[in-house]
Amino acid sequence: MTVDHAESGTRARTRRAILEAAITVWGRDPGASLADIAAAAQVGRTTLHRYFPERSDLSVALGLEVVARIHAAAQRARLAEDPAAEALGRLCQEYFELADALAIMFNGSQLVDDDTWAAAGCSADLLPVVERGHADGSVDSELTPVWVENLLWALLYASWAHMGTSGSSKPEAMRLLTRSFQGAIRGRA
Repeated sequence: MTVDHAESGTRARTRRAILEAAITVWGRDPGASLADIAAAAQVGRTTLHRYFPERSDLSVALGLEVVARIHAAAQRARLAEDPAAEALGRLCQEYFELADALAIMFNGSQLVDDDTWAAAGCSADLLPVVERGHADGSVDSELTPVWVENLLWALLYASWAHMGTSGSSKPEAMRLLTRSFQGAIRGRA
């Protein structure tokens, strides 16, 4: 391994640690300082500033990271396979695992701008599957794709909140999420 390769591997790990810390810290407190993020990433503030000179630089990188995670979740859900309701159930489960990253979107913060969020293309992944569900009868045809998308986000938020307020386990919250979502969208076929 060359020195340059080792340095780039170290740089990538440090950058990843800072982004992970930002997701965790800002997901819980969007007003948290860069010093809080540096501490969570176990790096000094100087190191953090070497990677992200300004808060806005970290915010932009964080937005791109969240978008990448959303796209990866949609890929793992295999949305083109099986009846649409099953594919949407898998998407629910994949998005559920993004709790910390998506909390940044749900907490009303401006850490990720609207253009970056729109670029996430969540609707682009989800809406054709709902339309396929209308055609295959697995999704209630009276539920518009936008309604199903909003229902998904609302139930995701509810499941994460349920874990926090009731002490419910992650598997139990995911089970309730999936059951609620699939029950709500079930077609009348």
